[in-house]
Amino acid sequence: MARLNPYLSFRTGAREALEHYRTVLGGELDISTFGSMPGMSNDPAEQELVMHGQLTTPGGLTLMASDTPSSMPYVAPTAGVTVALTGGPEDLEYVRGVVEQLADGATDVLPFELAPWGDHYGQLTDRFGITWMFDVGTEQP
Repeated sequence: MARLNPYLSFRTGAREALEHYRTVLGGELDISTFGSMPGMSNDPAEQELVMHGQLTTPGGLTLMASDTPSSMPYVAPTAGVTVALTGGPEDLEYVRGVVEQLADGATDVLPFELAPWGDHYGQLTDRFGITWMFDVGTEQP
């Protein structure tokens, strides 16, 4: 089955962001650098940049990211939601914990709380400039 996974683009901050997301979301992190792949970057200052990073969480989320060497055009995250973390009633405490940790240094915070349509909902832009949306459904009567 095909899977859709967020892939985040950074100028140089992918490693820091992925390591932070690992502490927040849990899981296994695998990072390949430009220096580990011959011919990917000839600039000695860019050898430790992340060519591909992948965080696989216990809950099944796969979050990927990379840095952009100077030889490639950098495309910054655009306005709007970049990552959506959603779930059902059984995920409420996990998502609430993620929101609380990502809120440290965040801007544009819409608190994660019960919304008029019945779900717990919130949004924020984390300290890396990535916009997150959170939606957790509640049990229906």
